[in-house]
Parts: sequence; structure tokens; C-alpha cells
Amino acid sequence: MVDTLKAAIRDVPDFPKKGILFKDITTLCKDPLSFQRMVDLIAHRYLGKKIDLVVGIEARGFVVGAALAYKLGAGVVLVRKPGKLPSKTHKASYALEYGTDSLEIHQDAIEKGQNVIIADDLLATGGTAKAVVDLVEKLGGKVHECTFIVELNELNGRSKLAPHNVFSLIQY
Repeated sequence: MVDTLKAAIRDVPDFPKKGILFKDITTLCKDPLSFQRMVDLIAHRYLGKKIDLVVGIEARGFVVGAALAYKLGAGVVLVRKPGKLPSKTHKASYALEYGTDSLEIHQDAIEKGQNVIIADDLLATGGTAKAVVDLVEKLGGKVHECTFIVELNELNGRSKLAPHNVFSLIQY
């Protein structure tokens, strides 16, 4: 079943810059059966784990995070690019494999002790997810696990997230 999902992901060479092979999950998401299977396979890991919130990382993480939150009966929190959230925020900057960026979370998005899953489409170098882990912990949330549709193993992003648990449905 995972091989079918893997086959639904499109490779886009030289995006967002030359030398990067982008794994495009939009082709998986547009197929209703593939999308449902992906959400079900990931959500199954967390059933009965008392997850309070799923934190979705802009922008494809919103799709994964919202679907997981719905399946788990949890709330969803959005982590966005600077200037996109309307209330007081905390900000974290991080390095990408092709540059630097920042993300923000509302200061009141997570209550101390809430059990949180961080969700995104892809784990590459781990910089983005690590920044979100830091934001969640700054607010007092407990990171149950970081979950991804795709992981690029050779970039070893999961090492940046240690000691937190990491799950990826599909690995390259």
C-alpha cells in the first residue's frame, strides 16, 4: 500500500533551485483514494494516544495536519511565515537546504502540557521541523512525535529532531 502512495508522488527536478529534486505530494493529495489511505495510515499510529493538537507547518503541513486532527478528534494549530498570523506570536528562524527562513506561532496556540503532533509533508534537513519543535516547547507543549508523509533519508533530518520521535510514511 505504501508503494502505491510512493508511486503517486511526482518528482520535480531543479525546484526550487537547480540541483534539488522536489518531491511533490500534490499528485498524491489530488487522488481521493491515495489521500484517504495516507491520512488513515498516519492517523492509525496515534489512535488512543490522547493527542490534543496537531501542529501543521505552512503550507503543505496544513493539509496533513488538518486531516490528522480531524481523524484524531484533536485541534489543529497553524505555524506560518512571518506576518501571516493576526495575534501576538513567537518566531523561530532556521536553515533550509537551499537558504534560511522563519516561522511564527500564536503565543496562545498551545497550553502547557498539551500533547502535540507536529505534521508536515516532508522531512529533509530537519531545520523547519526543529524550529517548530522549539516553538511548541517554548509554549509548554509536549511533542509526542513529528510526522511526515515523506522523508529524504540521505539528508538525515531526523538527527536534528532527537530525542523526539519521528515517523515518516514514505522514505527515499
